[in-house]
Amino acid sequence: MIRSFEPLRFIHRSSFPGIVAGLLLGLSGTGVQAASAVITGDGGWLFPAWESLSKVDNPGTTRNVALVKQLQQQLARQHIGLIVLVVPMKAPFYARRLPAGQPLSAAVMQRYDHLQVDLTQAGLTTLNIKPILQRTEQGQQTAFYRADYHWTAWSAENTADATAQLISQRYGLSGETGGGAALGEWFDRRAFGDLASNFLPAIKRKAIGRDIYTVRHQAEKDLLIDDVPAPVQVIGNSFVQPYLGFTQKLSNALDRPVALTWNPGDVGPWATLLQYLESPDFAQHKPQVIVWQFNEGQFHLGPDAAANWNAKGVIPPGQWHQRIEKALQ
Repeated sequence: MIRSFEPLRFIHRSSFPGIVAGLLLGLSGTGVQAASAVITGDGGWLFPAWESLSKVDNPGTTRNVALVKQLQQQLARQHIGLIVLVVPMKAPFYARRLPAGQPLSAAVMQRYDHLQVDLTQAGLTTLNIKPILQRTEQGQQTAFYRADYHWTAWSAENTADATAQLISQRYGLSGETGGGAALGEWFDRRAFGDLASNFLPAIKRKAIGRDIYTVRHQAEKDLLIDDVPAPVQVIGNSFVQPYLGFTQKLSNALDRPVALTWNPGDVGPWATLLQYLESPDFAQHKPQVIVWQFNEGQFHLGPDAAANWNAKGVIPPGQWHQRIEKALQ
């Protein structure tokens, strides 16, 4: 069973995935206009232009690895494990689908692999998602939606399976099994991807066409909030929203309740983590493991990235540390 906290909400099968995409990520603050926010590649594949394909912020990445490491140590004192999930960026994964002449630096191509090394060397528990996405690509299955920012439900579920294995191997979970989420049947729905619907004029959107979203029906019993304490807590953005099924699959694979706190991407991971840690639920029931999801293209952005997070998501680092410490007391 999966639980979600306000202002979060379940996405029913009739909802369009772009509604809760949270894709802007501070575009207005960076001066990027809608007309230039999308890169159109071969076969109508779309990519977000706000994620740099040439520059890598190594100092920012180093700083944030240190922040996450400090959090891991703080959680460990509360006997809470931490798993860091970083979803690879779409453009490097589909470099062959970028338009001819589109620059893509070697540093960006290598960043995800380097980040995995940095996280591992820091002693953090992480999951290399890239090979999982590569294995997802078979037949009609793709790792990302063609005209959408997000990974597919296949990628979400395959990553959830691997995450469940990692939790079992690295931490294990005490208590009895049972209470895992039921998985609904697969169904197809044609819709415009969020990159097309949010950033392209009607004539270009029509030329790109709709994508097929293969997702699961929401199991009816999982539409209700469950009062059973969850040993695993997922924290992230729209990549782990219920529509795409990551948390449901993780709960199903673990055969245990899993709770979820997620926000649109422009809130940022730092504020979303605080939202959970400062919640009454955390105060009353500490999970055994927290799964914290990031996006590669934004991992270098700290709590104070005012040009990228919305006003409520911007937190000075010193204040962020103080609030974390208070929440974990």
